This record gives sequence, structure tokens and C-alpha cells, in this order.
Amino acid sequence: MLDKKNFYINGQWVKPNSKEEIKVINPATEENCAVISLGNKSDVDLAVTAAKKAFETWAFSSKKERLELIEKLYVNYKKRWSDIAEAITIEMGAPKDFASKLQAGTGASHIKSFIRYLKNFEFEKPLGEHAPDQRLLYEPKGVCTLITPWNWPMNQVCLKVIPALASGCTMILKPSELAPLSSIILAEIIDEVKFPKGVFNLVNGDGEVTGNALTSHPDVNMISFTGSTRAGALISQNAAKDFKRVSLELGGKGANIIFKDADPEAIERGALRCFRNSGQSCNAPTRMLVEKSIYAEAIQRLEKYTKNFEVGDPNKEGDHIGPVISETQYNKIQTLIKKGIDEGAKLVAGGPGKPEGLTKGYFVKPTVFADVNNQMDVARTEIFGPVLSVIPFETEEEAIKIANDTPYGLTNYIQTQILRK
Repeated sequence: MLDKKNFYINGQWVKPNSKEEIKVINPATEENCAVISLGNKSDVDLAVTAAKKAFETWAFSSKKERLELIEKLYVNYKKRWSDIAEAITIEMGAPKDFASKLQAGTGASHIKSFIRYLKNFEFEKPLGEHAPDQRLLYEPKGVCTLITPWNWPMNQVCLKVIPALASGCTMILKPSELAPLSSIILAEIIDEVKFPKGVFNLVNGDGEVTGNALTSHPDVNMISFTGSTRAGALISQNAAKDFKRVSLELGGKGANIIFKDADPEAIERGALRCFRNSGQSCNAPTRMLVEKSIYAEAIQRLEKYTKNFEVGDPNKEGDHIGPVISETQYNKIQTLIKKGIDEGAKLVAGGPGKPEGLTKGYFVKPTVFADVNNQMDVARTEIFGPVLSVIPFETEEEAIKIANDTPYGLTNYIQTQILRK
């Protein structure tokens, strides 16, 4: 079992003040794979103090200096690519090919994109032709708290850390305590690159203690959070006390509207997008709205596709999906699948329990419900598992009404070959 109890604060790995620890569980084996510390208020104070001190100079660093360091980070990231992918497979069960190509791959892609963007970005610009003697200055916000989820660890971490570095902000990263190992590797890379002390800090922990201390700290200027709607609401309350800037990416229950003229692969592609990453994506199209004239055919195709969809060992190569993140998440998904059956949705494929042959690990059967109405729990709740709800519609207006009838607002999708201006 890996010992990852230290935090990265002020340019060095330090022992935490907190004595609280938590085991990181490999969801494919249900076994402990690492132990981390859960930071307390004292640990957070040290990290924020380091970030605040570093901001005094990092805020005035040149674009050239930041660019050179981020380019070195990109080079070193590529050297540790396989280590990051392996860590993601261990910590959250992503199959090895998916972990390498998409999980670790999106992190690399984001770093590359931000480098390109930074090269072309001007931090000082003319205000406009109406004011030729006035300038527009883009200044770093200050000390940032960055809180990331477990489902796309490197994707989300790089989307927050790299632009913060590029803009001249300093930061404290708190990755999910369920999947912290890949973020620890990124901290090692940042240490190797020799960013100035205190610019980047990492404190592991939970939401209740560590997250609360980070989001309510008076010396934090901005919070960027990706996670649950409930946690986002609590963070907003903390931030409102001293008007911190807040960026939130929360839950979703995306509708995928499939019209009769959609391309031939739209049905299967929609199911794949729902099941991919074991359904653990906030932008997954988990409600498939199908035009009635092709509804029966769509259900037949979904049944065939889903029954042949492979679930298996994440250490095996291939395009299969792995387990969900935890026992808690597994139980939540099972409860909602059973609720769908109880509410009268037609079970087309999958259902309760684990896939055949997988007795250990938090594996879930890819599941399709037909004849769902939008008031059922399976249509309204973010399940965060490989569960697809299929809803028929007759008119475009009805489809739009169903799609918009949700408490979430993250993403929706349309499949058609006719676009009206």
C-alpha cells in the first residue's frame, strides 16, 4: 500500500499537522491501495499563507517566464504519462487504454492548448478606438482554491491548475480524496520543474473539514469547484461571506434528442457516450429522447448493443468499462435501478446486481430503461452510472419541453441532419 500522507506546501513535501487519515480503495479489487492524510485548518492555513506570499512576486512574473515553466511542465508530464494513467486505473478503475488515451490524454491536451493560448494572449491591450490613450489590463485574481472531482481527475486538475499558473495566480489544489494519486504525481512534476515556492500547493482532504477551510479562508480570492450540486451550494455560501469569485461546474442530466433523420450510428453512439467512463461524467447524455416513428427500432438496437457491451478488469486492454468509484456509489446506482423498475420503466437490458463473472469490485451492468416518463427518478436524478433512460416524443416542441424539464443545466445534445437557421 502506497504511503502518500505528505502534502506539497511552499515548494516542499511536508508532514501534515492533521492526524486524520483515509485509505484510498481500488474499486476493481475493493482493496486498499494507498493511504493519505486529511488536511485540517492548520494545514490549510500553511498552504494559503505560502500561496499569498508567493503571489506578491508571481503576479508580476513575465509571460515569458510562465510560458517557459509550463512548457517544461508539459515535457515532464509526457515523461510521466504512463505513471499518471496507471494511477488513474488504480484510484478510480478506468481501464488502462481509456486511462492512457482519454484520462491522462486529456490532461496533456489541455496543457498543450493552454500553452498555445498563452503564447497569443496579450495581458495589456488598447481599450478601443473610442479611447486610444487608455489601456485594458488583465491582472491575476490572487490566491485560488481549486477543488476537483474523482471522475476525470487529470482532465479537471489541468483545466484549473494550468490557466491559474498562466494567468499569474497562486493556488491550493484539493483533489478528491477518493482519487488523489494522479494529482500527487502532477505535484511531483511541478516540483521537478521548479516553479517558485508557494505558487502551487497541494493539500489532500475531505469536503467537510479541508474543503470548508479552503473555501471560507479570508485570504483566498477565488474558488474553482467541479463536483456535486449540493457541495456547490455550500461553497457558494462560504464564498458569499467575503465576496470571493466563484466558478462552479456541477451536476447534469443531459438530454440527447434523436430525430428520425439522425445519422445511422446515433443510437449506439448515444449509448456509448452514456456508458463511457462507467457513466461517471457530468455531461453524459443519460436521457435519450427518440422520435416516435423510430422509437421501436431504437429500443431493439439499444437492447442488442447494451447486452454486448463489455464490462471487465481495468488492467485488461480493450474498449470495455470498469467499475464505479466506490461502494457508496455502487449502492446508490443499484437503488436507482430498482426504483426505475418499481416506477414502471421497462427494463430493456442490464438491471440490478453485478455483471456475470464479476463478483468482486464495484462493477455495474450497463442498463437501459425504455418507456420512461420525465417524472420518474431515473429521468430526474443524476445517477452517475451506466444507466440510460429512453423517452419517446412526437414533436420538436415536445422534445424541447422534456429536455428543459430538469433542475440541471449543463449539457444537451441534438442528433439530426437538418439544421434550420
